[in-house]
Amino acid sequence: MNLTLHLTDNCNMDCIYCIREKCPRDMIEEVLYKACDLAFSKGPRAGLCFFGGEPLLKKDLIYKALDYCEERSALTGKRFDCKMTTNGSLLDEEFLKRAVKANMGIGLSFDGTAQNISRIFAGGQPTLAIVEEKAKLLLKYMPDSTALATIAPQAVPYYYESVKYLHGLGFKNISLVIAYGRKVNWTDEDLDALREQLVLTCGYVKELFMKGEHVFIGPIYSKIGECIRDKNPSERCHLGVRQMPVTPDGRLYPCTSFIGDDAYLLGNVFDGVNDKKVMEIAQKASTPETCIDCDLVKRCTNSCGCANRMNTGNENTVSPLQCTYERMLIEISDALGEELYQADPVRFAKEFG
Repeated sequence: MNLTLHLTDNCNMDCIYCIREKCPRDMIEEVLYKACDLAFSKGPRAGLCFFGGEPLLKKDLIYKALDYCEERSALTGKRFDCKMTTNGSLLDEEFLKRAVKANMGIGLSFDGTAQNISRIFAGGQPTLAIVEEKAKLLLKYMPDSTALATIAPQAVPYYYESVKYLHGLGFKNISLVIAYGRKVNWTDEDLDALREQLVLTCGYVKELFMKGEHVFIGPIYSKIGECIRDKNPSERCHLGVRQMPVTPDGRLYPCTSFIGDDAYLLGNVFDGVNDKKVMEIAQKASTPETCIDCDLVKRCTNSCGCANRMNTGNENTVSPLQCTYERMLIEISDALGEELYQADPVRFAKEFG
């Protein structure tokens, strides 16, 4: 069973697009251990994702969870997997050595050269210099780590150069998403600029491809690969089935944006999961009616209930912003895919097949 542990609702950064309300509410050990037990209670493996707020504010809980779960894994014979999403500012060698031992996957929230525009410390201080230093440390210990960039409207002019910057630091896995939610306001001019940046980024992807260098740059790589493999990204959303958030007080929900909504409460770590409720909610994660007849319905992430709820207040309603962005992304990625195939079909098949 896969659980996302919200170890704290606190954070040492104040990102311009973050819709989470920061407060000094932390998970206690009793909830932590109950969550670990729950992860081992179903299925052949147990998976934990350390999340927040900023999870490294509670390093002590991460260490305790790792020790406990590794013991449970040895006793039960079940595999234990773990990962973490962090802003990176509190990474240190001691933690990274423990993370390597646990084979932890780490996603570094890092907006590249737009970092000081979008991601500042609480109090307003810039973060780029320290996170760049921490990124280099992370890559020293875990060279396959992923850089996770969130592109707010203000950061659009930095999209292409941020990709080059993050790759230059040593990241071979770079994932970019646009910022959604009530704190951002996308204009037509922003989207036009985003199109230009995506085209520039595709040029960089082609340059790397022709050099024979593999660098995963999402979402461009994802769109090409899904098309080639005939994979439907709209099938990704299974609310409460694949990954279930655990709040600091132990409540269970289907996805992060549903936290606090009693209609989507799936149980708690003390009493267990309400399986009937899980199935009821999972069935809601279907293709929105407005998307059924769209020619791109199987190419688009229209069924992401969390994103839909964040943008429109309804998990089954897609926002105009998401629709426009997805259409743009698919068009540009498909054009690049055709270019790469024509340039080297053998390498193309190896890279995306």
